[in-house]
Amino acid sequence: MVMKKVFLVAFSLLLFVAGSYAGPGKTIKDTVISCGAFSASYAFQLPGGDLAKRFGPNSNAGASAWYKTDRNFFYNVSWSYIFGQQLTSTTIFDSIATVDGFVIDREGKYADVRIFERGFTLGVNAGKLFPMLGPNPNCGLLTTVGLGWIQHKYRIYDNGARTPQLSKEYLKGYDRLTGGLAVTEFVGYWFMSNNRFVNFYAGIEATQGFTKSLRSWDYTLMKADTERRMDLLWGVRVGWVIPIYQGGGKEYYYNY
Repeated sequence: MVMKKVFLVAFSLLLFVAGSYAGPGKTIKDTVISCGAFSASYAFQLPGGDLAKRFGPNSNAGASAWYKTDRNFFYNVSWSYIFGQQLTSTTIFDSIATVDGFVIDREGKYADVRIFERGFTLGVNAGKLFPMLGPNPNCGLLTTVGLGWIQHKYRIYDNGARTPQLSKEYLKGYDRLTGGLAVTEFVGYWFMSNNRFVNFYAGIEATQGFTKSLRSWDYTLMKADTERRMDLLWGVRVGWVIPIYQGGGKEYYYNY
């Protein structure tokens, strides 16, 4: 996939920058410094648009590599894993279910089938920090916008693998794998402490996905799904940051 290759190249370049570059001995307390950073984050998200027709609220765990310039411009590459278990549609098995909505296994019993939401995003982002409300000029209001890829599907689990109609070769006809280009915006607060030990960000994040089915056939529709979709996500994201920058001497310091 082209987007995955682009992401891997961008991520590798940013890792190189973050690991090899440090500011020229500046002090974070009174100077806008340039540095690399890594972060791990969590978001609780609500769906909108066409996505809300399939899923309810979800969790989102992410990882990012950042580069911050000495003019408080930010660049990052990010990956996040979407997971949830709240469904708003229960029609995916209509073509093989009983009138009561149950699927029958090979023993003639109700199959124990569990369905979850799974997906991911990849993105390249850029933004600007406006210093305010912090112990140094590297803290403040952070705004970013990015372009990437979003993908999601039904994760279908047949407990005991006793349902032939849901065997591996048939699952692709039911999982409604969907993907497409996405735009993501973030507005929040970025904090870097003077002592390096507390560094985080938190704010509101929104994603708009221009998606379509990635499967050639949908067993529920009994045809190819050619619908163009608008999948929306918005929520609150909180991240822990590990900055990498040079202190007053010639050593590199790592906050971990």
